[in-house]
Amino acid sequence: MAANFFAARAPSNKNNAAAAKHVVNPANQPWVEKYRPKTINEISAQEHTTSVLSRTLTSANLPHMLFYGPPGTGKTSTILALARELFGPDNFRNRVLELNASDERGISIVRDKIKNFARQTPRAQQAVSSDGKTYPCPPYKIIILDEADSMTQDAQGALRRIMETYAKITRFCLVCNYVTRIIEPLASRCSKFRFTPLDPDSASARLSYIAQAENIDISKPVIDALISTSHGDLRRAITYLQSAARLAGSSDPPTPILPRDIQEIAGVVPDGVVNDFASTLGVPVEDEGMEVDGQTSRKATNFSGIQKKVKELMREGYSATQILSQLHDLIMLHPELNGLKKSKCALAFAEADKALCDGADEELWVLEVGLKIHKAVNAP
Repeated sequence: MAANFFAARAPSNKNNAAAAKHVVNPANQPWVEKYRPKTINEISAQEHTTSVLSRTLTSANLPHMLFYGPPGTGKTSTILALARELFGPDNFRNRVLELNASDERGISIVRDKIKNFARQTPRAQQAVSSDGKTYPCPPYKIIILDEADSMTQDAQGALRRIMETYAKITRFCLVCNYVTRIIEPLASRCSKFRFTPLDPDSASARLSYIAQAENIDISKPVIDALISTSHGDLRRAITYLQSAARLAGSSDPPTPILPRDIQEIAGVVPDGVVNDFASTLGVPVEDEGMEVDGQTSRKATNFSGIQKKVKELMREGYSATQILSQLHDLIMLHPELNGLKKSKCALAFAEADKALCDGADEELWVLEVGLKIHKAVNAP
């Protein structure tokens, strides 16, 4: 009897050991996951969406949903936070199926894995979780299809019928970047929620919170650099912040994080380098409030001077596409250049973009654009 008892208990101990083995150390966890919002109220900036979804917590009426918008705006975090508040930590795994449609996007996945999960009938109950909280636990499950715009047309067509058949016991949430890639019959069955890029204030507040939680001293220029290089993608900004913190902490004593460090990590050409190149081409620029070369930022250069500056940029290993992209923004938003000069520069950028996409030589086309900009800017 004793032998049988210990033999029966052995798998349980093994399972406990396996469960303990998969516990992630918070110190080694990516900050994107570590600070992913746990509740609807923690979602940044998307007030319209969160206010509508918050009402579903008090009722069992949740429609099929379609979340769309740019990357890093909180689409996946929002539906995961909603699911946690509906089902609680104990029932989350039983009631929620999360699939990344960019990996599993064929019709076989829809017919097998999704259909089998959708047809299982859940029980309605008031779930008192192990954390002592009570969750609504409504009588349906949620299937989350991330990157749904990567699904094939056949898979989307098969999914349409499944959504109709099992609508009483299963809700679908499609998450995508491009809503136009979702077939109309599928999109019409969902309530659409548009996620917009985070505004600077919301992104700054979230980044400051993470920096404070990690005991990192960052200045406002560093936060501004994180926001400008991430272009409204909070996930990218948090990743840049974590990379910069690790680099700064690798030295003894730790070095302060500077805006230039963020730009280097992001693969962005430093502002001073772009401004110096623009100044060489004759574009009036200011570098951090100071005029280039003391009195004036305009330089009268010839072909040899521009060619020398382009060679310096190429030796530094900067991407031609990134250089031209930042130079384009500087010129198009320049307050002193008139419309005619900007239009001539825009044509030069357009030709270079097409040529670089076709595999043309980077140095030659940066030189070509530089010469055309110099000619346009210095024209009477």
